[in-house]
Amino acid sequence: MNKFIKEFKDRGYFYQCTDELELSQLLDKKKIKAYIGFDCTAESLHVGSLLQIMCLRLLQKHGHQPIVLLGGGTTRIGDPSGKDQTRRILSEKEINKNSKNIEKILNIFLKTKDKKTKPLFVNNYKWLKDLNYISFLRNIGKHFTINKMLTFESVKTRLDREQSLSYMEFNYMILQAYDFLELQKKENCILQIGGSDQWGNIINGVELIKRHCNKKVFGLTTPLITLSSGAKMGKTAEGAVWLDKKLLSPYDYWQFWRNTNDKDVIRFLNYFTDIESEELEKVKSQNINDLKKLLADKTTAMLHGEKEASKARKTAQEVFSGHLSGVNIPSAKIQISQIEQNINIIDLVVLSKLENSKSEIRRLIKGKAIKINNELITDDKYLVEKDLLKENNLILSIGKKRHFKLIIN
Repeated sequence: MNKFIKEFKDRGYFYQCTDELELSQLLDKKKIKAYIGFDCTAESLHVGSLLQIMCLRLLQKHGHQPIVLLGGGTTRIGDPSGKDQTRRILSEKEINKNSKNIEKILNIFLKTKDKKTKPLFVNNYKWLKDLNYISFLRNIGKHFTINKMLTFESVKTRLDREQSLSYMEFNYMILQAYDFLELQKKENCILQIGGSDQWGNIINGVELIKRHCNKKVFGLTTPLITLSSGAKMGKTAEGAVWLDKKLLSPYDYWQFWRNTNDKDVIRFLNYFTDIESEELEKVKSQNINDLKKLLADKTTAMLHGEKEASKARKTAQEVFSGHLSGVNIPSAKIQISQIEQNINIIDLVVLSKLENSKSEIRRLIKGKAIKINNELITDDKYLVEKDLLKENNLILSIGKKRHFKLIIN
């Protein structure tokens, strides 16, 4: 078995392949170009995209060149896969901003110095924006049947639930197949990797290239990552676990991994770190909390760097020991006038962005979950006064693991 395919399987990335044996044999003979697509629906990716990013890294590790396809064109339509309702249509300005930021994030994870494995960033808007509708239907549309398209899970689910599926969304799968065709012609790309929910779209691309160019290409999918609780990977009760530090601090990112369920730790060390399987075998008998810290350290260092990972671990240790005053926890500056006017505790929590819902904040206060400078707040009408300031800052805490420092100007 080819080394890339073997590690792909050993790490638990493998779900389906259009022709595993032939792909493995081909990879033994030469280095290839393979692509993964990312739609630009938000200004950042979140950890739900992390497995695909790890696949890009694995391609580089084994000497192959990854192509990152940014869906500047298809984002204007919206992928119905895994969605039970139509996505909001974004403006061109939003899509362009999102695609630039996503590229910046992916460049953190990927190696860019070796010309042979340096990632290629391509935007499908380049070829989709000038498509002639009549020509596209004649040359590409003729290869697709409505009968088959209706059997795809992304379409079938919506129709079975009697939920609307726009003609625009219905066309998405054809455009994704066309993306593969364009990348095959322009870059000699012969492999598309995606999540298992993309299997139908990937098959469309493989078959389109066979019919249109009489060439053999391949599709490879990864499993849908769920937590041991059954929940989908990528979000918490507090919201999405973003990869952009402007949206989620390195400390909070570290904490997300530190709070991994015991049952998921070894699996996630395999999925989301570069620890080799032999090394993982040696350490997996360690104390579970040490393994959680290892997971948090490795994942945070990969995204934010060793320095930020070390700082996050130190902060977590200080928080755990109760020494909050000097902690390098997420912070924001506010004007002294806001404190002098005796800001309400609910407004203060909203200002910190630890929680946005005022009704949820009231529930937390009632449940004795909110503290200021380690002092419990029990009244939702509590006014935060200047006397509470310690060295021109105060520490706001929700529960044992969410803390925020407000620095007073």
